[in-house]
Amino acid sequence: MEEPEQDIRETLAVRIQNSKENDFIEIELHRQELSYQNLLHVSCCELGIHPEKVEKIRKLPNTLLRKDKDIQRLQDFQELELLVKSGKYEHTRHTVSPLTERPCYNSEAATLTY
Repeated sequence: MEEPEQDIRETLAVRIQNSKENDFIEIELHRQELSYQNLLHVSCCELGIHPEKVEKIRKLPNTLLRKDKDIQRLQDFQELELLVKSGKYEHTRHTVSPLTERPCYNSEAATLTY
């Protein structure tokens, strides 16, 4: 009898450093998809910024994340900041609609109820 594949996800809290909006948003990534590039892509998509504008990703309070191994050590609800070049950021044109109306990276997460 086969065991069901475990659906292990990490929930991370992400925000843009020094932005007018000081709140975090939560993103979910499958444990096996935790990589620097995936984290960058999903975070930027959800926050409405271009990945090219991100200079660094910081695990709060003061640790820079630089490679996949750093990302794989993150724990649930870890708080992260995206440091954008020149202290300013530009929203993508897709941010005119609310997050709930934009396609999610994980469409199942949009329908979850607790």
